Amino acid sequence: MDHVPLRADGQFEPPAADHTDDTVFLSTDKILELWSKTYNTDGKPDWSHLFPYYHPDIVFQDSIQRIDGFSEFQAMCGRLTDRCKSLRMDIVSLARHDKVVMMDWIMTMSFKKYPNTPIYGATKLTFHEDGRIIEQRDYYDLWGDIFNGIPKFKKHYRKFMRKKFG
Repeated sequence: MDHVPLRADGQFEPPAADHTDDTVFLSTDKILELWSKTYNTDGKPDWSHLFPYYHPDIVFQDSIQRIDGFSEFQAMCGRLTDRCKSLRMDIVSLARHDKVVMMDWIMTMSFKKYPNTPIYGATKLTFHEDGRIIEQRDYYDLWGDIFNGIPKFKKHYRKFMRKKFG
């Protein structure tokens, strides 16, 4: 686990930084390292080494939910860990512009009774002025990717989507 640097006053000091307008942020290399450690372990994911990089007022949002605050975010991570037999994330690309990082990824989830399911998505991380992550927005088509894995249902689902949404 990485050491989380604190200043003498006990406040968070962001490690492994890129410098943008004299503000210190996690480097893209450090983000790749941390996220790879989180999801690509044997078995269940572990976010404990990532939690210090999140601001107490984190806002997390994805296709299913919006979470406000660190304790709710931590609880959501725990629920995902409990549901998954294993979880793997392969980061396909990563880009930064000022206080925003975008990641394109493939996440493969394995649940207790179902085969591995790849989900294709992206994450937008927005950094607070103190260098911690204040917003995380995950974008993905959960049902489309899951339905792609169901042989007879896939064809009907995709036909419906083309008919209704172009």
